[in-house]
Amino acid sequence: MKLNKTLLAFTFLLLAFYSCSDSKKSTDGDKPTTETKRPFTVKFNADSAYQYIQEQVDFGPRVPGTDAHAKTAIYLQNKLVQFCDTAFMQLGSATSYKVKYVEIKNVIGSINTDKTKRILLCAHWDTRPQADQDLENPTTPADGANDGASGVGVLIEVARQLQAQRPDAGVDIIFFDAEDMGDSRGEATTWCLGSQYWAKTPHKQNYVARFGILLDMVGPKDAVFAIEGNSWQYAQPYIKKVWQTAAKLGHSKYFVNQHGGQITDDHVFVNKIRGIPTLDIIHYDVSNGSGFGEFWHRHSDNMESIDKNTLKAVGETVFKVVVDL
Repeated sequence: MKLNKTLLAFTFLLLAFYSCSDSKKSTDGDKPTTETKRPFTVKFNADSAYQYIQEQVDFGPRVPGTDAHAKTAIYLQNKLVQFCDTAFMQLGSATSYKVKYVEIKNVIGSINTDKTKRILLCAHWDTRPQADQDLENPTTPADGANDGASGVGVLIEVARQLQAQRPDAGVDIIFFDAEDMGDSRGEATTWCLGSQYWAKTPHKQNYVARFGILLDMVGPKDAVFAIEGNSWQYAQPYIKKVWQTAAKLGHSKYFVNQHGGQITDDHVFVNKIRGIPTLDIIHYDVSNGSGFGEFWHRHSDNMESIDKNTLKAVGETVFKVVVDL
């Protein structure tokens, strides 16, 4: 690296100027102030997160338009009412590649609503209408314990911990609907209908956040979270912060320093439409070619696919990143 000598000289002059200014302030009797960041204890109860996942699964597959979907939406709103300062349901509609009308229910909760510095945490809560990767029964929906419920369960527990230890920043938690209704052989825009709707019509006019974190499929045993390509393109500094935080907490086994492929997920539309740099923590193992893993869009995506150690690694990392901002 070649250092610009002119810039270096200017920097020395600038430092000298501020040094003189500080000396003058001291002689004038002003006391220098130092801002001390209050300490936070990293807490995350994996048993609680697991229970929140179980409670979602108990409703049945959360396919938009079904009774299980409607009941789960109310459950999620009540959970965010319990742990956030405000919570509500954003209603909308979209057209899927199979169904002309899809009712969208994005569930949104906010902590520290008065703070202008904000962080977006999100996950999708719906279930794919059919387990199309299942060899024996590809036409009916799976439980979606990992693909959908796991990220939501982690964020409910993060909200509970943030309620106990108030962060310095504002936090907005969004459970996106209708993520998993896409055409596996079609356009990317057939996926992530809830996040597309929110990105175009956010819950607050001109909503902005410093950055966002999306959780998707964060429950399997020995999960591998490679660095997703769109996340690296749009949110590289925050990818580094999250992965470094995970390493400091002893979770580098999960957050591997390896690049994965580009994945169409809710964060893509938050980045492209809303302009909020958002990264995706998603299980995608590139080392053995398994990709999303053996549970993806199969009926084996049930509570047996969820591991509490993985939930703890993700939850502690997200909590620490939020309170360190």
